Amino acid sequence: MKGVILAAGYATRFLPASKTIPKEMFPLIDRPAIDFIVQEMADSGIRDILLVSSRRKKVMEDYFDREVELSSEFSKSNEYEKLEVIKPIEANIFTLRQQHMMGTGNALLLVEPFVANEPFVVAYPDDIVLGETPLSKQLIETWEKTGTTVLAVKKMEEDQLSRYGVIEPYNSGKIMKVKKMVEKPKQGTAPSHFASFGRYLYTSDIFDALKSSDKNHSQSEEFTQTEAINHLATKGLVSAIKFEGTRYDLGEPLGFLTSALNIGLMRSDYKKSLLKEMRRLIDFHDNTERR
Repeated sequence: MKGVILAAGYATRFLPASKTIPKEMFPLIDRPAIDFIVQEMADSGIRDILLVSSRRKKVMEDYFDREVELSSEFSKSNEYEKLEVIKPIEANIFTLRQQHMMGTGNALLLVEPFVANEPFVVAYPDDIVLGETPLSKQLIETWEKTGTTVLAVKKMEEDQLSRYGVIEPYNSGKIMKVKKMVEKPKQGTAPSHFASFGRYLYTSDIFDALKSSDKNHSQSEEFTQTEAINHLATKGLVSAIKFEGTRYDLGEPLGFLTSALNIGLMRSDYKKSLLKEMRRLIDFHDNTERR
């Protein structure tokens, strides 16, 4: 099983910072966001991971390389804890540049030579999920049971569904057969309350479906994976798993900020001080509003 991370986008919601710093490299305390996703894949047994990047994101590629100068300095000074912190993740990291921003459908077509005819896990850096079982592993275990493309879904409130792709399932249960997926449905029109998040396990059937939908979609529209997923769904080749774990939304600034706070509260070295500062800020703003 191989992994693919689609990280070539402009991240315009984070301008001006994302003008020169890839959003995927924004720190969640002391780890860049993309590090959580690569670690998730490695912890799921995935050893070959492809980063679909762009010209502006070489620093992201460098992050997963061995840092020779720092390693040498820390070795000389016997700073073994720091050596452990900068040690590369145990996975083979490959990079591919998407030269034209033509949507996720185009990006997926570019990875076909890398994955060949094998199933593969795809991650979008807007979402990280933390829990007992890595999300990529949950998808792999579902594929082992179904043999189909697998979507990761979570039940959402009605007023949130218009931001996501929402599935129409044939059945209930932890693993569901997918009839179709509706992208960003208008309020009150969603086929269910199960929204698809930033992890997919695709079988190699996805490439023929993408090529077919690429011929039909308008060149003025973004080429996404939704049409291809729906093509496979009509053949009974798509399932969904109600994944376990907490999802953190990194797709917009407020979500990134609250995610960083939550991850900070998981850290024993920050929790006490962070809670104290949060309480101080709440008291300060409450008192300010009363004046």
